[in-house]
Parts: sequence; C-alpha cells; structure tokens
Amino acid sequence: MFLMIAATLGLLCVAATPLSAQIVGAEPTTCTIAIKAGRLIDPDRGAVLRQQMVRIAGERILGVSAYNDSTTRDCVRVIDLSAATVMPGMIDTHTHLTSDPTILSYEQLGLSIPRLALIGAANARRTLEAGFTTVRNLGADGYADVALRDAINAGDMPGPRLVVSGPGIGITGGHCGSNLLAPEFRQTSLGTADGPDEVRKAVRQNVRYGADVIKYCGTGGVFSKGTQPGMQQFTPEEVAALVDEAHMHGRKVAVHAHGASGIKVALRAGVDTIEHASLIDDEGIELAKKYKVYFSMDIYNTDYTQTESKRRGELPEFIRKDAMIGEIQRRNFERALKAGIRMTFGTDAGIYPHGDNARQLAVMVRYGMTPMQAIQVATVNGADAIGLDEQIGTLKTGAYADLIATSDDPLNDIRALERVNFVMKGGTVVRDDRIR
Repeated sequence: MFLMIAATLGLLCVAATPLSAQIVGAEPTTCTIAIKAGRLIDPDRGAVLRQQMVRIAGERILGVSAYNDSTTRDCVRVIDLSAATVMPGMIDTHTHLTSDPTILSYEQLGLSIPRLALIGAANARRTLEAGFTTVRNLGADGYADVALRDAINAGDMPGPRLVVSGPGIGITGGHCGSNLLAPEFRQTSLGTADGPDEVRKAVRQNVRYGADVIKYCGTGGVFSKGTQPGMQQFTPEEVAALVDEAHMHGRKVAVHAHGASGIKVALRAGVDTIEHASLIDDEGIELAKKYKVYFSMDIYNTDYTQTESKRRGELPEFIRKDAMIGEIQRRNFERALKAGIRMTFGTDAGIYPHGDNARQLAVMVRYGMTPMQAIQVATVNGADAIGLDEQIGTLKTGAYADLIATSDDPLNDIRALERVNFVMKGGTVVRDDRIR
C-alpha cells in the first residue's frame, strides 16, 4: 500500500542521488544582491565583523568585504541590514517535519501519507521562516519527506533545503516501528528489518526511493509503546551490515540511540551521527572522540513535552520515560561537551512545535556552551555533520547565500535567534519584517 501511495506522489526514483551531489552547479558571476551588515557573525572564524558587505550572485556568495561605495556599484540591489546582526542560516540536523506534536499517538493512526505530506508542507514553511534554511529530516512514513524535498527543490512550495531519510529502519517491535495496534491488525511498519540480509535490503529500498541519509533505531525510545530507551536494538552484525551498505551507496548513517550499548555498537560499526546520546557512558565518550563522530542531543524538548503531553493526555508510559531521561541527557550533554565531543544542532522538532527550533540554543548555553559555540554548532558543525560543509552554514565564497538577521545581538542574548526577522535562502528573500 505504501508503495502505491508513493507512486501517486511521484516518489519512485530508481536512481536517487545524494543531496550533496545534486546541489553543486554553475552560478552567475554578476552581483545580483549586496547585503550591508552592521554586525556579521562568521562562524568559521568564531568572529564578529563590523560594517561588512556580503555580495551575492544568483544563489551563491561572491565574497565578503568591508563596506564602501565601490563594493555595491555593480550590484542590482542593496539590502541595508546595517542596524542588524547577520549570520548564515541555521541548520537543524534532526527534525520530523511530517509530525504534529498536538496530535496524540493513537490519533496519528488515522492520518494518511498524503495528509502527513501536507502537514509537512506547513511545517517546512514555519521552519524556514524561523531562520532554519537547511534541515535533516530523520524519519517519515511513506517517503513523505522525499516528496517534500522534491516539491521544495522544484519551487512548488517554500521550505528549507532538505536532507531526508524516508522511513527509519528498525527491528520488529522496535522504536522505528508502530506498536500501537493489536496483533490481529498484522501491521508492520515500512522499514522493519530483521537480520543482516533484511537490513541491507531496507537500506537499498530507502536509497531506491530517494533517501539522502539512512536513519536506524539502535535502541528503544521515549514515544514508542513497549520499548525502553536504554535497551539495545539490532545485533552488532546487523548494524555492521547496515552501515556498510549505506556507505557503499554514499549515504551517511544517523542512529537513534539513547542507551550506552546501542551507542557503542553504532560507533564501532562506523556510524556518522549519534542522535540523542542520552545515556552515554565513559567508554562511549572515548569511542566518539576516537572516531570523531557528531552527537546530536535534543536537550530542549523535555521543557515542552513534560507540560503539554500531560495536559493533552498522552500515554502515561511516554510521559514517564520522558521525565526519566530528560535531565540525565542534559547532564550527559555537559559531560560530552567538556570531553570535546563534536556537537551538532539537532532538536527532534515534531516532538515540539516546528518553528520553535531556536529555543534549544538557550538550553545549550545554559548547559555549558558559549553563545558563539552554540551558533557554530547550528551552522558550520551542522553542515559538516550532514556532508554539506562549505556549501551551507558559512560565509565562504561559493557557498549558498543562506543568510538570516535579527535586530538584537545573539552573542549578548542567544535568544535573539528566536526573533529572526530576515531570512534569505539561496539568494532569495523569503522573510523580511524588519521595522523600517
């Protein structure tokens, strides 16, 4: 049934190409737009530059230099952001655009794949307007996130640049599958795989239908019935097969992993990013340092879920697991940060409302990051983690002209990035509601 739906959405891409290979192309060399920035945050250097001009040609950055009249003489348009702080667009490396946190788990069973795709369209726009010009979507039923990516790339709808996984791969009865229906319904989630051969086939199927990245569930989870966040899912042999197959197809691998054993199995197999890392132990931290793997720790969303899930009447099991793991994850974030683990900015958006992604920045600062570190995690680190370094999250010549601005200084108050009022994606202004 899922494949029939996917066909109607135009998703059956038998020769899918990773996003990193799709986005490189020739660009104009004539300056189409110049942006005058009063304060310009350069995350590559960890520096703030004053009175700078960002010159743009088509979708790409031509260069950055100190402002003077000659720098804009050949530009078609000048945008004056001299009273604002300008920086590269932000990157969220863990989202679920087709999820709506206000819809309870059992209610979600009644949503069709086309309905999920339309929910995703609305959420994609909110996310872009909040200053997130690229996101990685890790898990969507029926390849609805592939449809979103393709619609955005075709110009059919507004949204961030998407790197997508399609359905997460998981064991029978595991976190990546649905465990809410009784046995007589005989329902098995797309992406369910048991044994090394089935796991390889699941990877190949996701590649076939357009996935840019492979996501699998290496432990139980919070919002899945009957699973425990600390318990390992998949054997080392299965994980080794999955990672080998994904890398053979040029795809990075992201693993949902709360528990220490699942994290270590993934690290030894060569996984690229650890999602959540809530119960990481000392050995896992040392392995992550050894292999230079990124952690994506969603340390904001407990603030939302512990209030709203109870109010809405979510399953008590989910609320209990969420309360148990939230503060432990935050303390382990502190430990990982002090140990020098590479961090990216992944929020699990869809567990909380889309468009609120930047709220996690303040929590990261509260638990040990400087504002500049938090900005770097949400720009250059995120780009490197998803394989798009020097293309996004940077001011380097040739990078995409993805820029945001806020009237306040986020280095003085990181929450200024919750109040973005100018967004440009690929040289096109998608939001400008400054008071002028």
